[in-house]
Amino acid sequence: MKKFLSIIFVYFIILLMCTEVNAKRYRVNDIIENQFVMNKKFKLNLPEGKWTVIRNSSDFYYGLTSKIYTLVRLENNFAVETITIAEMKTAGIYESLVNQAIYESLFKNKYDGCYERPEYFVVKVYKKGSTHNCLVIDHSDVHKDFFTPDDPEIADADVTKWFRDHNIQLPRVGLNSFHAYFSRLAAGKWYLLSYGIDPKILNAPKNKFISEETSEYHKNNISNYPEHQKIMQKWVSISAKRHIEFENIIKILERHKLDLSALSPLTSVSTKKLSSDILDQINKLNDLYKSGVLTKDEFEKAKKKILN
Repeated sequence: MKKFLSIIFVYFIILLMCTEVNAKRYRVNDIIENQFVMNKKFKLNLPEGKWTVIRNSSDFYYGLTSKIYTLVRLENNFAVETITIAEMKTAGIYESLVNQAIYESLFKNKYDGCYERPEYFVVKVYKKGSTHNCLVIDHSDVHKDFFTPDDPEIADADVTKWFRDHNIQLPRVGLNSFHAYFSRLAAGKWYLLSYGIDPKILNAPKNKFISEETSEYHKNNISNYPEHQKIMQKWVSISAKRHIEFENIIKILERHKLDLSALSPLTSVSTKKLSSDILDQINKLNDLYKSGVLTKDEFEKAKKKILN
């Protein structure tokens, strides 16, 4: 999934739009910490650090409106984390055509989509009628995705220019997660969220192989690389918790939510009810459990003690 630098699925609709203006809330090169506010109802808590806005676009086309932002966190001119946030409002506008366009961009795209592919590590999806709720977790060859993507229509000229103008270095391998929700029962809004990281921020070992097919993180290879497997398990857990937070932020219908209990020991707990201190303690316990220091029974007893 080509998520390290941008959400690609939204492009099918954006290609239809001809007027672009700068959004008012954030400008390119603004520095943000703690929280990103898309609007009054969509407020995203950011991972720790300073985030730079590198893309900001708002589009309007015959009643269809969209906002897209891309943020990056840098360490010594090196891109270590990116987030892309998008919201599209489609209520009452060419509904059948828009529904079909969204469906085809997400489920019929031959390059990427919310369906099983060999390079995807996790795919979880709810789909009924025009409604979908999607989580995809994968790895990527960042330079290939950025400079020579398989899909020639997803070139990100504005983001590319920003990185080049600022001499920003990119990692060779990225871990990614993609989160999407659309329902006519939720005011016809399409929400998309994408995270990408350099695995080094999770203290990952070096990669000998870069391409998607040969990468140590590929699901067909990862059992041969236990240290990389631990990092991917950690990323899956983080991504599952983020998807639950995403669902809570946009207040999706209960019956549309994904069951992610198998992906992380924390997903069975309502994350909005936990303080950051408690989450940190449980995360540390989880790391001890995955490294073999704690047995499953010891982990469950310790977690229960913290939560009580």
